[in-house]
Amino acid sequence: MGATLVVLAPLAWLQQASLLPGSYSVMDMGVVDTGGAALGHHRHEDGVGRGVDTIVETATDPVVHVELAARKDGDRYTLNGTSPGPEIRVEQGQLVEVRLVNESVPDGATLHWHGVDVPNSADGVAGVTQDAVPVGGSFTYRFLARQVGTFWYHSHQLSHEQVRNGLLGAIVITPPGGVGATDVTALVHIYDGTRTVNGRAGDSPAAVGPGERVRVRVVNTDEGPMPVWVSGSEFRLVAIDGTEVQGPTPVRDVAVLVTAGARADLELVVPPGGARVEMGGSAALVLGAASARTSRPARTLDPLSYGTPADIGFDPAAANRRFDYVIGRRPGFVDGWPGVWWTINGGMFPDVPMFVVAEGDVVRMRIENTSGEVHPMHLHGHHAVVLSHNGVAATGSPWWVDSLDVPDGEMYEVAFRADNPGIWVDHCHNLPHAAEGLMAHLMYEGVTTPYRVGHEAGNTPE
Repeated sequence: MGATLVVLAPLAWLQQASLLPGSYSVMDMGVVDTGGAALGHHRHEDGVGRGVDTIVETATDPVVHVELAARKDGDRYTLNGTSPGPEIRVEQGQLVEVRLVNESVPDGATLHWHGVDVPNSADGVAGVTQDAVPVGGSFTYRFLARQVGTFWYHSHQLSHEQVRNGLLGAIVITPPGGVGATDVTALVHIYDGTRTVNGRAGDSPAAVGPGERVRVRVVNTDEGPMPVWVSGSEFRLVAIDGTEVQGPTPVRDVAVLVTAGARADLELVVPPGGARVEMGGSAALVLGAASARTSRPARTLDPLSYGTPADIGFDPAAANRRFDYVIGRRPGFVDGWPGVWWTINGGMFPDVPMFVVAEGDVVRMRIENTSGEVHPMHLHGHHAVVLSHNGVAATGSPWWVDSLDVPDGEMYEVAFRADNPGIWVDHCHNLPHAAEGLMAHLMYEGVTTPYRVGHEAGNTPE
């Protein structure tokens, strides 16, 4: 009995110590990491600084107004009765106003604008930038479409359930006058084990003809990386995660890896025999005639050396904040539950980093995966440029990402300018992994949040 107590007593203490409060502020969680700089204002209870709810779009007179009604029918979620929800298509420079109405999602819902660097109040993370919208309630998101590119939107309340089961859609921001090609979106999502393109299983035909130049906007809304390749034609990779590639060259018989949450825009001229954009080998967008299907090419395009170099607007060597984001895994307790949990810099949730920056900082981050599984890492509110992969420096077009595939045993170094104040989540977009603790935060000095996470608050972002 004594030996049993010696073993069980520490486990019982660890189990109790891991319990989370009924509700808590994300500002209270984790380990403050200033990246080597002096610590400015951080603690929300000081009552100093601006709240995330005050960091709003200041432009006026919405040009594009959209209303989306969220519903739950059995296990499936819809927006305006469909899944995927309606595609939102706007021009750069237009003010966007989207009103989310929760008609029947019992746990509440939000909308996060994945890859769109919106003001923090519009980021749509329950318990961080807003409260989840209850049944019968509504919330209006406002942002100026400053970027050009392919993006998507999805719930960030119980996202590992609501996104998987359909609460999502595409948003496309085009330059005034269009892109000079037929513009086709291919949003890929798996429903009940079946991969679909724009909600359709198998082959999805597009109304294009031979000789037509087509831009295919591939959006991976699922939980893992997806190879994409073109059967029957050469193509160019013209954009990654909503940012244009500089000097893209034609390639053939090569796959493009689109990780969870990421986007890739492919451009090609439809040949007389047609072409197929293969989505992982189990679904395809068919362009023109029904071209023969091909298997995945042996080669995968490496964005690190694709395209031509260009100025990125700041000097990563002059970074004044440097962070490590090392992903591991070990046994322990999270909120009282035993298991083998993800770790960040050795700590299990909630003892994970709160990366603190000041507006205007140049930030470098080393992302290393030692966990045994691949992780698609997604930072809200910012795009980062990839500097190196496993120690090999980037030599091609600036590779800007908001969703980065980090396989086990690999390491990336990225950099970005801290130019969008707020409190932003930085997490794995295999959303069950985020729900299992693979979630950190990027916080700006002087910014606070009035919202709380937890069952008492009704906010569960993952």
